[in-house]
Order: sequence, then C-alpha cells, then structure tokens
Amino acid sequence: MAIRLDGKAVSAQIKEGLRARVERLKAAGVEPGLGTLLVGSDPGSVKYVAGKHADCAEVGIRSIKHELPADASFDDIAAAVRDMNEDPACTGYIVQLPLPRGIDENAIIDLIDPAKDADGMHPYNLGELVLHVREDVTTPLPCTPRGVIELLGAYDIDLAGKEVCVLGRGITIGRTIGLMLTRRAVNATVTLCHTGTRDVVDHMRRADVIVAAMGSAGFVKPDMIADGAVLLDVGVSRVYDDEAGRWRVKGDIDKACYDKAFAYSPNPGGVGPMTRAMLLANVVEMAERQLRHA
Repeated sequence: MAIRLDGKAVSAQIKEGLRARVERLKAAGVEPGLGTLLVGSDPGSVKYVAGKHADCAEVGIRSIKHELPADASFDDIAAAVRDMNEDPACTGYIVQLPLPRGIDENAIIDLIDPAKDADGMHPYNLGELVLHVREDVTTPLPCTPRGVIELLGAYDIDLAGKEVCVLGRGITIGRTIGLMLTRRAVNATVTLCHTGTRDVVDHMRRADVIVAAMGSAGFVKPDMIADGAVLLDVGVSRVYDDEAGRWRVKGDIDKACYDKAFAYSPNPGGVGPMTRAMLLANVVEMAERQLRHA
C-alpha cells in the first residue's frame, strides 16, 4: 500500500517545534511578527490571509495586518510596504497576490526588504538561492518548494540521485523547486516540463518523483507514471461537484494513481499545510538571525 504523505500531521509537528523556538526568542527579548498586506476583498485572498494569522496565533507569533481597499493606488500600496520595511515589530511579511488589475506586482515585490521577505520570493533571495549551490542558504526560502522537501524528509524519502519531473513552470513552485532540488544538499536531477514540452508523458514515466503544479485537474493518470513513483500534488483547481452541489478543490493527480505509487501527497491535505508551516518557519528564522546579529 502506498504511503500517504500527510502534510497536516507533519505541519503540526513543525508548528510544535516552532512554538518552542518562539518561546526562547521571547525570553531573549525578541518577539517574531508576521505582517500581511491585503489589497481588496477577494474571498480567496481574505481566507488565505486569515489562515496565516490563525497559524501565527498557534505558535505565538505576533500578527500585523495591513488592509487597503481594492481601488488603492500603486503609491498607497508602496507606502504600506515601506511601513512594514521600517516597522521593527514586523520580522517578516507577505504581500498577498494577486493585486488589483493595473498594479505592477513585480514593482511592488521589488520594494520588499529582502531580509523581511517571508515568502522567499524577492529577486535578491532567489538570486542567493541560485548562487549558493554547495553551501547553506541563509536567506528566506520559497515556502512551497521548501514544504515539498520537508514533507519528503519527514518520511525519510531520499532524493539524492533521483529523477524528478516537475510539471508546470510557475514561479511559486515549478521554476523555484528546481533550484532547491538541484542543490548539493538534495542532489536530485530535475526535468522541468511545461506546455512547450514534447513527449511529456515519456518524461513522467522515467521519473522517480513527479511534482505536479499545473492547475490542471486530474491531468496525471496511472498510465503516465512508473510503478513505485513518488507523487507530489501541488496543483489547485476548483471543480464543481454535481453530486454534492458545490465547488471542490482538486489536484493535478488523479487519485487512481495512488495504488501504483510508492508514496503520494493528497490534495488538499498534502503540500498546502506545509507551505503555511514554512512561512512561519521563515519568520522564526528571521527573528533568530535578528537575535544573533544584535
């Protein structure tokens, strides 16, 4: 029977460890604080941000909320970013995407202080990840790729020398996970597949590990994977369930693949909780670096 990679259970263990580290930081006079900037009232974004602050409460991290109306200008958003850069109570923060139509998201991200980039997606931090192939990285790491690697590590699944097929080239996971998996500390070999890839199924069948991050519900079928493959489902689609009469989240990997796999992460309940835990880990690590440099 395939191993179910339970992101909820592993993230709960990570949070327990973070809670103890936060207590030690507070005892030393440093209180970690996570800031969020939410522009507008998109239901998905509102729910996502609320979840982040609920996570903060679980581990004892201070919540710092900035909210702007949907018609906020670029200058309004930039001013809020600068406020968080300068706020000593804000150890790290995220700008919730997407921003309203017409706002240059990349220009806003560029304004984030890289040392407070809780998502690990600032160009400076991604550049540090590119440069430090052989040694430890001391800048914030992208949360979702880090969550994938931590989840596999929790089940003692070694990626050294393994062939990993990544489906999707989005910046949140597809392009960034290759940087992390090919570091010497992990030592995997990565093939990045996308809409321009010829014979994508051939790449998938050769892979020891598949990371699906396309947002194409149920794309990966049993005949596309090798026996004993490890499957990480990071794709998110909303599919209407006629029987239940409501929308459901569905991943990229057809559940029929599970019987053929060595291990799999369900979606939801797999990588998603790990991403949220890694955001907290980044903030705690930022506070620990702050304490060391004090």
